[in-house]
Amino acid sequence: MAKKQSAKHPQHQSFDILELPSVLVAETDEKAIPLHFIKASHYAKWIAGRAETLRNTLAAQGWTGATGSTAFTYDKNGKINAVYIGASDKVGLYTVCALVDKVTDGLFEITPTHLDKDELESICTGWLLACYRFSAFKSARKDFPKLIAPEKADATRINAYAHAIYLVRNLINLPPNALGPEALANAALTVAKNFSAKSRIIEDQDLLTENFPLIYGVGDGSERRPRLIDFTWGNAKHPKITLVGKGVCFDTGGYDLKPSAAMLLMKKDMGGAAMALGVALMVMELELPVRLRVLIPAVENSVSGRAYRPSDILNSRKGLTVEIGNTDAEGRLVVADCLTLACEENPDLLIDFTTLTGAARTALGFEIPALYSNNDKIAQDLQKIGIAIDDPLWHMPLWQGYKNDVTSPNADLSNSGNNPAGSITAALFLEHFVTPDTPWVHLDHYAWEASGKPGRPKGGTDTGLRAIFAYLENQYGK
Repeated sequence: MAKKQSAKHPQHQSFDILELPSVLVAETDEKAIPLHFIKASHYAKWIAGRAETLRNTLAAQGWTGATGSTAFTYDKNGKINAVYIGASDKVGLYTVCALVDKVTDGLFEITPTHLDKDELESICTGWLLACYRFSAFKSARKDFPKLIAPEKADATRINAYAHAIYLVRNLINLPPNALGPEALANAALTVAKNFSAKSRIIEDQDLLTENFPLIYGVGDGSERRPRLIDFTWGNAKHPKITLVGKGVCFDTGGYDLKPSAAMLLMKKDMGGAAMALGVALMVMELELPVRLRVLIPAVENSVSGRAYRPSDILNSRKGLTVEIGNTDAEGRLVVADCLTLACEENPDLLIDFTTLTGAARTALGFEIPALYSNNDKIAQDLQKIGIAIDDPLWHMPLWQGYKNDVTSPNADLSNSGNNPAGSITAALFLEHFVTPDTPWVHLDHYAWEASGKPGRPKGGTDTGLRAIFAYLENQYGK
């Protein structure tokens, strides 16, 4: 007898949130098509030195060596026998992705060049990213071309980056009926168990027993009960790095209900949790010498007779009371209890990842997360690193002059205010839950690629992930 289907929880196809396609191969005797990467600063001299036939072939395709652009030459049978790819002066993560979109099969290799190890690894990682398809509920293309991975490239590093980005994309792309608080907790446990991290989950009423009233207050409105995921990895003697990720699996806005257009993408409101897990995976897979802790409050912000209301006053783990000015400002509430918990063990660095405010998108658009910190040097170093590796973050002011805008006449704090600088006031709200001597970074992401680009399909995205990891590796690497 066929298994009964659930309308609320449809079965998906065989789907592993960490699985990568088998497109990187070892050296082989099979003939491969060469890939020539031509850097912008070398282009004029390079093209002038080519044979007239090749120059004409490339010109006929309108190829001028623009970054990411591709051109082909063909053998007498009309098959591709070489590929030319334009690159900036540093071959980046997405330089090769347009090519992968254009060819359906074949074996390719990077020709001997002056490319350094980082560039070779970027090409290999980009090849994997270009092959990403979200296939949980719909068959997707599998006939991807293969690339011979250069011996100089670090396979562990390539896989760590690709695993992390696939994880972020897959979690955000899962529909809300497939990724509620329990499923998000299970995904976090899967990541933790893969690296023998110690984990625990605090569920439902136990959140009140263990003093997480804000997490419980937001999540109590849903039949899918709230949870707090807490896992640790690494040597306790190493620097303590704590990551907090906002895990609102679906956000209706609560009683301050979102309009339908604004609610449509609210499966991505757990993008902060996905980012925290992605960074954590990289830290563990590449074995950074840190003691890592990950905290993810997993809730659903729903409308029901149990849901919290505008003008309710909630307690917090910190002991501060919070008046609810808007039930759609729920993310800062669940993150606040986690920041308090994190600071109780005095971490050397505390980073939270959130899809928090539309104001950040108004200021910076979809691709640049807003970065706040109580340590200007950390913020400035992060911004420099992000720009250098084409994963930008932008340092925003934690402007203390707006601090009164998150106060309330009836409680210690309000979770909303009338100041149009909503991203700043959200950060100031969270700052109340961080001890002043704890170095803290707050990131406000969009977590969604709206248009789709080579290597970055429409859907969940990982803006800031590589920048954060690069900073951690620079500061705490071996």
